[in-house]
Amino acid sequence: MDLGRRCTAEFVGTFWLVFGGCGSAVLAAVVGAKLEGTDFNIGISLLGVSFAFGLTVLTMAYAIGHISGCHLNPAVSIGLFAGGRFEAKDLPAYIVAQVLGGLAGSAVLYVIAAGKAGFTLADGFAANGYAEHSPGEYSLVACLVAEIVLTFMFLMIIMGATDGRAPAGFAPLAIGLGLTLIHLIGIPVTNLSVNPARSTGPAVFVGGWALMQLWLFWVAPIVGAIAAGLVYRSCFEDAKAEE
Repeated sequence: MDLGRRCTAEFVGTFWLVFGGCGSAVLAAVVGAKLEGTDFNIGISLLGVSFAFGLTVLTMAYAIGHISGCHLNPAVSIGLFAGGRFEAKDLPAYIVAQVLGGLAGSAVLYVIAAGKAGFTLADGFAANGYAEHSPGEYSLVACLVAEIVLTFMFLMIIMGATDGRAPAGFAPLAIGLGLTLIHLIGIPVTNLSVNPARSTGPAVFVGGWALMQLWLFWVAPIVGAIAAGLVYRSCFEDAKAEE
């Protein structure tokens, strides 16, 4: 498959990840309406948002995995390069496509979200943050460590699930459920990124503090991804497959 088509697939897939995942947080995490006669709020909360992110990757893995590999994430592309699974010459084009997809997903989400009375970007727009902008007010160090470790584990799941020795056809399930688990752990800490493209989209619209803190959500995922790629390649990769 030529690079242009692969990058188009990455754009569409990252659009879906940001629109679907961040959209679930912005539009559906807390819904004001309650079931009649009860105090039950029909918002999907932390569990629902976590599954939404996992489902975007799961569905796109089946939809475009055979076209582009379904990275949807600059850190994943860089981690796969470190692990010997992706060519350096294609990295810039993939990263640009992913960031543009994230921006497009955020733009469409903004148009929809702004259609509700009382909407304000001051609520965060699903942007990632640390310290006072962390959902649980976790420190910079705590957020940095969380993003590195969770990205490391996400890449280990990807590397292992897509290994030629792994059961065929199940990689999207493992990766999608892995991302769900990672969100269950990380949303209270940073709103969870592990993906610079996912972080960049909302940050551009929020501006201010979100853009100032965006560096962490590029640096930490890339560090974690490179570490995972190197560890898997050196410790677990089939030496014969690399020959």
